[in-house]
Amino acid sequence: MASFRLRAGIWQARVKIKGFPEETKSFGTKADAQHWAREIESAMYRGVYLSQTAQNELLLTDILMRYLKEVTPTKRSAQRELESITFMHKFKMVNYSMAKLTPAVIADYRDQRLKTVAAGTILRELSILSSIINHARKEWGVTIENPCQRIRKPTIPIGRSRLLTDSEEEALIRELQPRYRRSPLMVPIIRIALETAMRRGEILALRWENIDLEHQTALLPITKNGTARIVPLSSNAIRILTDLGPQTQGIVFSMSHMVLHNCFTHACQRAGIKNLHFHDLRHTATSRIAEKLPNVIELASVTGHQTIQMLKRYYHPKAEVLAKKLG
Repeated sequence: MASFRLRAGIWQARVKIKGFPEETKSFGTKADAQHWAREIESAMYRGVYLSQTAQNELLLTDILMRYLKEVTPTKRSAQRELESITFMHKFKMVNYSMAKLTPAVIADYRDQRLKTVAAGTILRELSILSSIINHARKEWGVTIENPCQRIRKPTIPIGRSRLLTDSEEEALIRELQPRYRRSPLMVPIIRIALETAMRRGEILALRWENIDLEHQTALLPITKNGTARIVPLSSNAIRILTDLGPQTQGIVFSMSHMVLHNCFTHACQRAGIKNLHFHDLRHTATSRIAEKLPNVIELASVTGHQTIQMLKRYYHPKAEVLAKKLG
């Protein structure tokens, strides 16, 4: 049972339940004290309680590795989450105990990451970290406040409108030619991305048994939206897949997200292409396909966008082309 008392302007919460060690903690407000006491009692009754001593010894890295082992493999975004959690271990934040994991610690991690990555990246990483801490609070008896919810988040970036130009495409393909580089799959991956407007994860998850070369379609059993969709394949896309030597089953492009990212980034640097992300190929492909399919419903069926509003973020028609249509 919890009890509360005000002393010198500080609220002290005391939780005492038979069979468990007594827990006490001080707070600035009674509401915070009551919230903490409810979490402690709930954890005790659910059998996932961790004493304050145990939480002082439990490090964030312990939570991250347990989550990576027990939870991450069950998620569709397992590979991306694995990469993010692995990268977090490069920072001193993971060596803090859960009891000492304050907003200031998370804010320092945010500031360090913002020196090298864009706001969108750190927002995704903070979201992953926040989800892990919340899972630990709900399932593993960790009773700390979630520090990720109490720090200032970077401003959400404006949607990108970067398109790959024809000359940049030629330079990029030239840098990725297999005879020059040890990445023979990169050229077909780039070309498939530009022909289909598929996302990076969808391309890397593509399987031969889901490709129908005769009817020019590719089945994506699970997409970012959580639903399956069938992607129509152009004759150029069919030619690219045929050149790979079609198989009856298995992954079409056996490459990890991180390897693809590194190969693409380094190729852009060698080709002198600035400010280009792999996802920009989806923008480029959508704009190119739109010239062939002016009907937005048909266009959305190809790209997999569920709303016209979202499609507008990816479709970037050239002003000079629109001017010609106006006459």
